[in-house]
Amino acid sequence: MAQLIVRNLEEEVKNGLRRRASQHGRSVEEEVRDILRNAVKVDGKRQAGLGSELKKIFQGIGLKKEIPELKGSTPKTADFES
Repeated sequence: MAQLIVRNLEEEVKNGLRRRASQHGRSVEEEVRDILRNAVKVDGKRQAGLGSELKKIFQGIGLKKEIPELKGSTPKTADFES
């Protein structure tokens, strides 16, 4: 395995990585590896939109009804009185 040394990293970046690693329950080193893996995976490829990502996450949970596309539709005000 290769090693990478990053010099002159700002303290706020280091602290942010530490917080993020803690939220994900892993070491800072593993968090950085994950970030770099994802950065390389996405580089040069078109990222899927939010809808596509949500579809992947919730695929196979038993939803039978089609969810209508909302792109381009006019938003409606919620009615909390009824």
